[in-house]
Amino acid sequence: MLEKIRIFSGNANKKLAQDICRNLGVPLGKANVTTFSDGETRVEIDENVRGMDVFIIQSTCPPVNTTLMELLIMIDALKRASAYRITAVIPYYGYARQDRKVAPRAPITAKLVADLITTAGANRVLSIDLHAGQIQGFFNIPVDNLYATPILLNYIRQKFNSDCVIVSPDMGGVVRARAFATRLGVNLAIIDKRREGPNESQVMNIIGNVNNSCAIILDDMIDTAGTVTLSAQALLEAGASEVTVCCTHPVLSGPAIERLENSKIKEVVVTDTIPLNEQAKACSLIKVLSVSGLLSEAIRRIYYDESVSSLFV
Repeated sequence: MLEKIRIFSGNANKKLAQDICRNLGVPLGKANVTTFSDGETRVEIDENVRGMDVFIIQSTCPPVNTTLMELLIMIDALKRASAYRITAVIPYYGYARQDRKVAPRAPITAKLVADLITTAGANRVLSIDLHAGQIQGFFNIPVDNLYATPILLNYIRQKFNSDCVIVSPDMGGVVRARAFATRLGVNLAIIDKRREGPNESQVMNIIGNVNNSCAIILDDMIDTAGTVTLSAQALLEAGASEVTVCCTHPVLSGPAIERLENSKIKEVVVTDTIPLNEQAKACSLIKVLSVSGLLSEAIRRIYYDESVSSLFV
């Protein structure tokens, strides 16, 4: 029934693309994505896509500039090959943190990347847990921003009982954390922090009661792990019995793994929107949940022109 669908992948997260294809019962499209000797990205689409509904699975994760260029060049190649519709499936949208001017003469790079994707020829974008919801408005094409909420919620329900507390690591994540706490029927706590600079933060105060509770820190991503490790330390000092961290995007750059291993965090639950690097794979704290089922269902509904809104939960 999916005879007009074609799914391709760059080099960012090929395993996720293969899992999605397995769920849908279609083969992964034949594409050769390599580099020339000078480092330029080289793309060859090795099958006919004329009139096809094409989906490109590509997170713009580290190395961010390389994966972004792979995505843009693949979109251009498929557009020039007369694909009927091109959907950029970007589980992790890089540059999302630069979504507004925070200083004079600063760029809004999230908007720039949106313009690049649109200009390259994408007709639609499918992503998971955008860092800021307003990024959807940076595009002049339809954007479906799914949430990893159901996947993380199911795991938390199986693992924890009613003595847990959902913790937002900053004021920006309160809406997400409150939604989790409401669905689980547990209390909410908020960490008031003051950011000293990029990738640096200092925990200031905890709003809410975490005494004798299992604290679950909920965030959209973990980058250098500075926020979550300092937050975990503050929660334990405030009386929490243990701390677990849940996030959608395991960026885990720089000293992240070392910080997590040296902390008193019990477990770090992430999804496979970004593949783990070798150091992260060796870390016993990390538990990976798959978003392939969620993306497979979204792709199926887009292909059949069915509603995707029930997945926005």
